[in-house]
Formats: sequence, structure tokens, C-alpha cells
Amino acid sequence: MQNGEAMSPQDSKAGAEAVEEQKAQNQSQNQGCAEPTAPPLPPPSPPPPGPPEYPRPRLIFHTQLAHGSPTGRIHGFTNVKELYAKIAEVFNISPSEILFCTLNSHKVDMQKLLGGQIGLEDFIFAHVRGETKEVEVTKTEDALGLTITDNGAGYAFIKRIKEGSTIDRLKTVCVGDHIEAINDQSIVGCRHYEVAKMLKEQPRGIPFTLRLVGPKKAFDMIGMRTRAPKSNEGKMVNGRETLRLRSKGAATVQEVQNEFEEQATKKVDDLLESYMGIRDLELATTIVEAGKDKKNPDDFAEALDSVLGDFAFPDVFLFDVWGAIGDVKNGRI
Repeated sequence: MQNGEAMSPQDSKAGAEAVEEQKAQNQSQNQGCAEPTAPPLPPPSPPPPGPPEYPRPRLIFHTQLAHGSPTGRIHGFTNVKELYAKIAEVFNISPSEILFCTLNSHKVDMQKLLGGQIGLEDFIFAHVRGETKEVEVTKTEDALGLTITDNGAGYAFIKRIKEGSTIDRLKTVCVGDHIEAINDQSIVGCRHYEVAKMLKEQPRGIPFTLRLVGPKKAFDMIGMRTRAPKSNEGKMVNGRETLRLRSKGAATVQEVQNEFEEQATKKVDDLLESYMGIRDLELATTIVEAGKDKKNPDDFAEALDSVLGDFAFPDVFLFDVWGAIGDVKNGRI
């Protein structure tokens, strides 16, 4: 076809068909270059039905004031401070009146002292503030002969008096006395190891004053003090379980210590008294838990520092504790 000549209808039709064919080829090529897409996922299937969840029974404990009172019922506490608040609420007293608690005995019996664990059938006796007294002490040797513990709520008190010691000769000082002040300086709120350190630092030959508060004594020992009723109301009855109170976090119900844990805890508690002048079964339990699965003393020291770094235990103490745990584990004790 030359320039200026008209296009015939046949030529026009053929041109249109060629254009359509080219478009189809382009679309086919574009489709070939496009990334493939995954088919849509089916909706997730519902999880298989599990066993129905039942709320844990409410743990209810029975309590009395050690010097005599009706029996109260308490529940809903997760640490010692909350426990004291619950007891105080039942008996309409201030929580600060409570010096310490014993389990299953109204006597000032340090073997029955409430620590970090309460058996689910234990009866709690609260010992409240009684007579305040001041005594003058003069150290004649480096050690006074005192073992200090605390109630977990800011009160340090005397757990043991060594026979023949400086303190033993002061007959007005008794096991169970709360140490409220040293030389008129209040130590309320101090931990037991801090109080033990203050007493150890008192110079020999120079008198100092202790202000003590003894637990209130009963004028008439009431014969109704018994263990909790045998009713299972509100209880998770299992002779192998205890309520573990923690200074941080919620309380937990757990199995009582096995023979290894019990023996190791006693040995560590003895070492705490030997090195630091304190007794604290809850602290000893935490130390044993940190060390019982460790393979070497370095791992043990690191684990202990992560949970009890504030104590800054000396290395010689850590090695003795590691050795004691190993001796119990291997049956050498």
C-alpha cells in the first residue's frame, strides 16, 4: 500500500485482529511473571476440650492469741505481714502488737516458731507485746551468747541464749524477747543479721543498753487450746503439703521437705548461727533450694547471689554451706 491510498475493510479487520492478539500475548507474559500466591489457610480448629478447671479450695487456718483468746479463722494471706494483719483483724488489735507466731503450741517454744511454711492443718498462736524492760549489758568477751531471728515483719528477737554466756547471766533477758532498741536507737525494721552485726560491734568493757519487749504471758492458761477441728471445710487436706510464704511473690502450696532437704536445711541453719549469729529456717530453705541442683560451688555462689545478694555472704561461709549440702546429699551426715 502506497502513501495516500485508502485502507480496505479487509486490511482494517486484519489489523484489529493483530492488535488483539498482541494484547493477549502481553497479558500472558505478565501473568507468567507474577509471583504465585498461597491459597488461603483454613480457619484454625478449636483446641481439644481439657478437664474442667475448678477453683482451688480456700485455705482457712485457725488461730488464737497465745496468752488466751477465743479461736479465730483467717484466710487470704500470702506473706507474714499479711498473716499478721489478718490475725490482728480477727482480734481487733494492731498488727504491730504481734511479736511472732508459733505453730501448734501457745508456749514460747522456738522449735515451734512460724517460719516460711505452715502445714495445712497447723494451728497458729500469735504472741503479742507484753512488758517492756531495759537492761544494761557489758561485754566481757567477743560474743554475747545470743542467737537472733526476726518475725519477717520488722521485729528482731532472741531465739537462743548460750548457757554461761554474758546474756545468760542477765536473768531478766529471755528467749522470745523482742530487741526494740540498742542504746535508745530503735532497730524496729532491721533484719536479724543487721541486729546481730550491731551487737557484735559493741566494744568490750563499755556498758550499753538494750530495750526489750517480752511476749505477753497468760495469767490463766486456758485449757481449750487444741488443734484445728477435724472438719475439712475450706481445707486442701493432704498431710504432705504446706503453705509456703514468700517475702516476694504469692504464697504457694507445696510438698513438705523430703529427708535430704530437711537435713540440709538444719545444717545450713546451724551454719547461719555459727557465722552470723542468726537462726532463720526460711533463709536456710532458700539457700538449700539454690544449691541442691548445682554442680559446683561457683554455680551455687552465682545462684545464691541472684536471690540473696543483699546478704553478701562471705566466701568461707559459702564453701562450708556447699560442703554441708554435699555431705547430706552423699549420705555422709
